[in-house]
Amino acid sequence: MLRLEKRPNPSRFWLYATPILAVFLTMVAGGLLFAMLGKNPIAVIKTIFWDPLFGEFAFYLRGQLLVKAGPLILIAIGLSLGFRAGIWNIGAEGQYIMGAICGAGVGLAFYPTESRLIFPAMILAGALGGCAWAMIPAILKTRFNTNEILVSLMLVYVADTILAKASTGFLRNPEGAGFPGSRSFSVSSFPAASNPELIAGTGLHWGGVFALAMGVAAYILLQRHILGFQIKLAGQAPRAARFHGVKPERLILLCMGLSGALAGLAGMFEVTGPAGKISIDFNVGYGFTAIIVAFLGRLNPLGIVLAGFIMALTYVGGEMAATNLGLPSAAIQVFQGMLLFFLLGVDVLTNFRIRAAIPGVS
Repeated sequence: MLRLEKRPNPSRFWLYATPILAVFLTMVAGGLLFAMLGKNPIAVIKTIFWDPLFGEFAFYLRGQLLVKAGPLILIAIGLSLGFRAGIWNIGAEGQYIMGAICGAGVGLAFYPTESRLIFPAMILAGALGGCAWAMIPAILKTRFNTNEILVSLMLVYVADTILAKASTGFLRNPEGAGFPGSRSFSVSSFPAASNPELIAGTGLHWGGVFALAMGVAAYILLQRHILGFQIKLAGQAPRAARFHGVKPERLILLCMGLSGALAGLAGMFEVTGPAGKISIDFNVGYGFTAIIVAFLGRLNPLGIVLAGFIMALTYVGGEMAATNLGLPSAAIQVFQGMLLFFLLGVDVLTNFRIRAAIPGVS
């Protein structure tokens, strides 16, 4: 029988090398999966990881990387703060949806008014919408000791239902001939509420700016501020944190609120930018994929920025593989899931060693 024995001093080298190893193992296992589906594994891996950067259409696809990476980075940074403190917000997808609905709702309430204050008001509404949705599991956790993992996850499906209702009901375009979906937030339709590219051809919009800025801000928070110290201490040594004066209930509310607000911002920037409107299929799983990004970046804000671009490659390259090679989109989702599986698996071996347990010997 085998058992895991905690290593007294885990290797610092492997702590940072495991994400690279996990990506490599994912490529190997993914290649086997693609081969089983009858596709050339080398061609698929090349399409996913090489072509968006150096392929024939790289001039366009590089901009799409920032479009995809922006919401992933923004959500993952918020999640990482909670994860570091031992607070597991798994429902960022729901907070992303609610932020988009609240932000879009504020913008549409002023349609067709043209004012520079509309977009900032939408940003505020998006953050508050995501924060309020995250407060539900946070308050239930602090008052009734419910499991934040289950509650936040179940609220994703509630948010999905509200999104469908918004698309077909209270936010539906009255001039849309009965089709589901809100009015468009494009520059030509509603300039005051649009989120266009700031630099043509780069894919950079205000969501990308906020994502990069939050990465720097979160790094400074964790390294230079007392709150960052309390977050790290609460995750590493909860009892020591209490002796240090850290109040767990307050930390839960703070971390859940911050992660919800950042997820809500990601949703608001997405609906006013790349998505362009509220629709039934608006959510594409960024909230769940951001969990992988957070761990791939070692819960370090700067690492998360890099991990966000790596995961964006799987989105952009995966779409190319689906279009050019006929690869099922579900296979790309499995491929992304493999990355988290291998990352966690390699992490276990970094912190534990496998020992043979001899019967009768403790």
